Amino acid sequence: MSILDLFRLDGRIAVVTGSGRGIGRGIALALAEAGADVVVTSRRADDVAEVAGQIRARGQRAVEVPGDLRDPQVRRSLAEVAVDELGGLHVWVNNAGGTDDAHVKPMTEVTDDELRDMLELNLIAAASCSREAARRMGEGGSIVNVSSGAGMRAAPNTGAYAASKAALLNLTQTMAAELATSGIRVNAISPGMVPTDSFHRVLQFTESDHAALARTVPLGRLGTPDDMAAAVLYFASPASSWVTGQNLLIGGGRDGGKSVENHR
Repeated sequence: MSILDLFRLDGRIAVVTGSGRGIGRGIALALAEAGADVVVTSRRADDVAEVAGQIRARGQRAVEVPGDLRDPQVRRSLAEVAVDELGGLHVWVNNAGGTDDAHVKPMTEVTDDELRDMLELNLIAAASCSREAARRMGEGGSIVNVSSGAGMRAAPNTGAYAASKAALLNLTQTMAAELATSGIRVNAISPGMVPTDSFHRVLQFTESDHAALARTVPLGRLGTPDDMAAAVLYFASPASSWVTGQNLLIGGGRDGGKSVENHR
């Protein structure tokens, strides 16, 4: 067997949350190219349909499940659909998250309701999805959480988001320890600066800011969805069969201690 065969996902079924756009879209397509059938889900039905079509064009099966991950029924249905319509569940990627609030603010101005909403979106939904996945996975299953470099440092003006992502990293370690005896691995990636739609909307950057931001990155460029997808493929595949409870910061050499807010 070639070493490259360890990165194949032939015959495996994956669920990728938040897979309609950006990083999630890149992850879903990468898993399909590696041979997986994929359940595609996000809040926008047209985005879900487009990504599912791209997966089918690559010769893999896709199931479309539009919905909001904050709805517990949507979380349950994703796992059920994977098993009932595609025949199993081997990989689950908790990518859905971020923030619906396009205004940065210090923690002293964050309301309790806003903090609860952030935890619901970035932590509780991921924890619930992971439980549903683990109940249906066997040995060799893989759960991958998409956290953030913001969860590894102080994050002035985006503290609620960062706190929820830090909690997700602890959840990763805890579930990795608890599920190890079942042969299910749990890992995380923490993206650095990837100029997705939400990156521009929340941090109020535009494409004209990209060059200046890239100069703060040792490798000299911003990230892409494919950079993130390659790391998720590693964690999802047999190539990482002896790896669990780990977080991979993918930030072009920027460590977790540097805040993007300082580089406007």
